[in-house]
Amino acid sequence: METVLLVIHIVIAVAIVGVVLLQRSEGGALGIGGSGGTMTTRGAANFLTRTTAGLAAAFMLTSIMLAFVSGTHTEPTSILDVPSTAAPTSGSEVPTAPTAPAEPSAPLSQ
Repeated sequence: METVLLVIHIVIAVAIVGVVLLQRSEGGALGIGGSGGTMTTRGAANFLTRTTAGLAAAFMLTSIMLAFVSGTHTEPTSILDVPSTAAPTSGSEVPTAPTAPAEPSAPLSQ
């Protein structure tokens, strides 16, 4: 789910960049102005403005959804989130309870 949302989020971000670059700016830049075509200049400007607003709303929605989805992890996702152990054990060893030290059966002679 998170991967699908992330891909949609990236596609929306690229689309926003494209639509913003198509809009006519004060200096002309990459604007689609000019005469001819099926849309008037005002109609194209309205369409691009509404498209930008719709993409911005979709971008915000996917951002919020990604924030909720990323907060639902139950297992640690980073090595820094895992508590450290005192002594690492290999998978084949099973820790056992400590045994009491053995007492000498006879006193040591000097």
